[in-house]
Formats: sequence, structure tokens, C-alpha cells
Amino acid sequence: MPKATLNVKLLDVTENALALIYSACRQCYAEEFAGDIYEKIKDDDVKQAAFIKKIIASGHESPLEHVKFTFAIEGVSRALTHQLVRHRLASYSQQSQRYVKESDFDYIIPPSIEANPLAKKEFERIMALIQESYTRISEVLSEKGLSGETANQDARFVLPQAAETKIIVTMNCRELLHFFKHRCCFRAQWEIRKLAEKMLLDCKKCLPLLFSKAGAKCISLGFCPEGARFSCGRFPVKEENAKEGK
Repeated sequence: MPKATLNVKLLDVTENALALIYSACRQCYAEEFAGDIYEKIKDDDVKQAAFIKKIIASGHESPLEHVKFTFAIEGVSRALTHQLVRHRLASYSQQSQRYVKESDFDYIIPPSIEANPLAKKEFERIMALIQESYTRISEVLSEKGLSGETANQDARFVLPQAAETKIIVTMNCRELLHFFKHRCCFRAQWEIRKLAEKMLLDCKKCLPLLFSKAGAKCISLGFCPEGARFSCGRFPVKEENAKEGK
């Protein structure tokens, strides 16, 4: 039952992303067929970039939905994925605890527990006990003639939120920008914030034009919208929010 480590791998990005966004936006205002627009623009990086900057500045974000990123993620907890799947404009394929037997499950230790020897010792003790209980319940159910799948699906009820899981996530660019605004914020839970930061690095490398200024809400706003009580101090608090926080 080793401690799991976060690993994020970018599996796929829409090809010719900027040309696609350009064509989608132009189709909204042009009589010309988007297929022809795309062929004319696909090799003109300068024109694509100049036009898309205007798109982003104007707030016309729907064309961004045609471009998607797919990530493979491992070394995260079930606590994290419960938060992740709340972002509903996305597609998910997650490792099943019903079909995959947790014979020696890995787990994630929160930093606060990792840094406290007594808390860490208790945490690891409980993880070991849960593993023993899971294994024993699986064996008892199997002895009663239940199939491995049925035994797994019922034994998994004792597994903790700390149990490591693997998941594939696909999001379009518009949803990713929304995801980063909320999950890169200092107030986001530490594990999903760490995941969001790694995903953002990949997005910046692939499409810097779209993601160079992406991140927590304060980056695009230029101020902290959380109020004085919750601000991390990275940006000044907007005056009306500061009054609310007093």
C-alpha cells in the first residue's frame, strides 16, 4: 500500500486548433462556408493569432468549445475525483472499483497529515486496517459463491476517499478556462489545485495564445473577488468585497 504520486499526461489535443477556432468564429459573421475559410487560414498563423486575440478580448468564447484536450491522470484520490466530476461540461472515464480488485490499494496522504508524525502514523494504521477488512470481506463473499465482480462491488464500500484512482478527462478550451479560474485559486482544495496547475502547464505549452493568462479568477480580473477574509494577498481586494470581509 504505497503512497501514490500525482501523474498527469496529455494524451491528445485538437489539431490545427487556432485555425478551427478562427473558422468557427468567422462562420458566425460570414456568408462563406467555414470549410473554405478553414482551408484558406490553416497555414496563416499570424492572421489566426491576431483574430483570436480579438475574440478573447471581446468575450466571444463559444468558438473555443470546438477545441479539446484529453488528459490521463493517476495518483489522485477518490476525494479529488468527486470534486472533478462536478465540472459537468467534460467527459470522464474512471477506473472502476467494481471491476478492478483493490488487493493492495495505493492512497494519497494530505500534506498536513504527512507533516505530522503522529497523524501520519494513525493514518497509515487505518489504511492498513481498511485493506485487511476489504480483503477479508472479499474472501468471505467469494467463499459464499459470489463472483469476483459482485464481491468487489460490495467490499468496496469500506474503501476510503484516500484510495488512489485513475481517470481520463476531456475538456474543451472554454471549460478548461472555467476550471482553472476556480481550481487554481488559493481557496481550492490543495489536491485538485495541484492537478489544475499541472494541467494548465500542458495547456500553456500547446496553446499559449489561449492559456498564457489563464489561472485563478484574480489573474483575469486584476483583483481578488473572494473578499478580505479569504484573500491570499496575491491581488488587492476589490473595495466592495473588502467591506464585506470586515
